[in-house]
Amino acid sequence: MNKPRIYIVEDEPLILMNIKMALKKKGIEVLGTSDEFNEAVVEITKLQPTLVLLDIQLEGNKDGVDVAEYLDKLSVPYLYITSQTDPNTLARVKETNPLGYIVKPFTEAGLLSNIELAWHSIAKDEDEIIHIKSAGKKIAINQASIQYLKAFDNYCYIITASGEYIVPHTLKSTSELLNQNHFFQCHRSYWVNLRKVSGIKSECIVIENHEIPLSYGNKKALSKRLE
Repeated sequence: MNKPRIYIVEDEPLILMNIKMALKKKGIEVLGTSDEFNEAVVEITKLQPTLVLLDIQLEGNKDGVDVAEYLDKLSVPYLYITSQTDPNTLARVKETNPLGYIVKPFTEAGLLSNIELAWHSIAKDEDEIIHIKSAGKKIAINQASIQYLKAFDNYCYIITASGEYIVPHTLKSTSELLNQNHFFQCHRSYWVNLRKVSGIKSECIVIENHEIPLSYGNKKALSKRLE
């Protein structure tokens, strides 16, 4: 796996400079930097980094947790750069999905080891990532986050816990991107993630608060897959 392509969201110039210098020594590309929410989300969407280093305290009304919520929707991996924060912020942090935390003040060695560990984790999960285009944007989605797929004419909806994406491809062609060990076609118009199934009713599959149609002919095969 290649080295990460990193975007940095940090509002302290000295810390930003130290991070950039450490990454340059290792030959790691920095795609861009920002110190506030709006610029960060625009550039991250445009530049498609493979890893984001994200300070929690930022300029403006929105902070790094707001950026993290946006990254979670795009399935862009990130590491928090953090010092002690107030309880309300920590409670919000717990609702996000970072790969880890780099605690301020940090050493160059500590910074690089955290990035290396995060990148190793991404490498292990790389086979789980599918790349789609939705609403004109390129998006990477971890298959583990997918709940189900739904056909819509010649398009397909991908439903995840954090949102849904409409893909300009058929259900059949979209399903071919998936790891068939974890997904099952339960109906001519639906595929489900077996890891997300919480129950089976007579004519539907339950995934959280969703009820997905289950064809009679597929019920027995589904039961075997879930054994």
